[in-house]
Amino acid sequence: MNPAPHAARLGLARGWIEFKHSLTNPQDVTFNVVSTAIFVAVLYFQRDATAPGSTIPLAMITMPGILGMLATFNGLIGTIGAMSVEREDGTLLRAKAVPQGMLGYLVGRIVLLTLQAMGSLVIMVVAGLILVPGVADAGIGGLLAVIGLTLLGLAATMPLGAVIGSLVNSPQAGTGLSMLAVGGLTAISGIFYPISALAGWVQVIAQVFPLYWLGLGMRSALLPDSSAALEIGGSWRPVEMLLVLVAWAVASLLLAPPILRRMARRESGAAMQQRRDRAMQRVG
Repeated sequence: MNPAPHAARLGLARGWIEFKHSLTNPQDVTFNVVSTAIFVAVLYFQRDATAPGSTIPLAMITMPGILGMLATFNGLIGTIGAMSVEREDGTLLRAKAVPQGMLGYLVGRIVLLTLQAMGSLVIMVVAGLILVPGVADAGIGGLLAVIGLTLLGLAATMPLGAVIGSLVNSPQAGTGLSMLAVGGLTAISGIFYPISALAGWVQVIAQVFPLYWLGLGMRSALLPDSSAALEIGGSWRPVEMLLVLVAWAVASLLLAPPILRRMARRESGAAMQQRRDRAMQRVG
């Protein structure tokens, strides 16, 4: 039996089981329901407003950004939080002790977070179809593009989240670092709005990261073609968008495994106990 495929199959099964358990965990359900409900509430209160100088509903402009942020939050912040917690509680140490255990663990984590992200996506799309005039006009092709971009966004951000989560010293540090990074990038990324009006150097920085391209892709999937006039170059730039997102996904997937293997080699019971002792001191 080849250990790697076997570990991957076990990871798939583990991810599915953990996803089913999360549906009955009050803490997980509350967090997912509240976070998704906040986004739905934003669409509800914007449903009758229009963007200044246009007839496009304001909620229609906001929705692509919300969908892009869902992929980013689940892929980056969700992975960082899970990895940092499970490094501290010994889950990663136990995975290290099993042949191909890290592979199985990572596959399981990816499956779990992907299913959770797709669940939030379904809720948002259904809410958009009900509350936001124009979403239905995107058609099946537009909705399939949203699903594809979400999966691509998760592939681009999950491995980075795994690397950052494995390197931070505590869950608190991981949460703070991820929120700071995502908050800063969101401010300049244009995930909620075109960045053509920003300074040129800000546009250059924003286009390096996947958040900008996720926002652009979501807008191209849902908004009318005339809205592309507000973007850089007056175009949705679909080829560049796909190339950048795929490049981030490939680079992340190539860099994450060796970094995680190096982290796993350095992991020990003594190091885990030291982190637990520090955590107890913070609580005390």
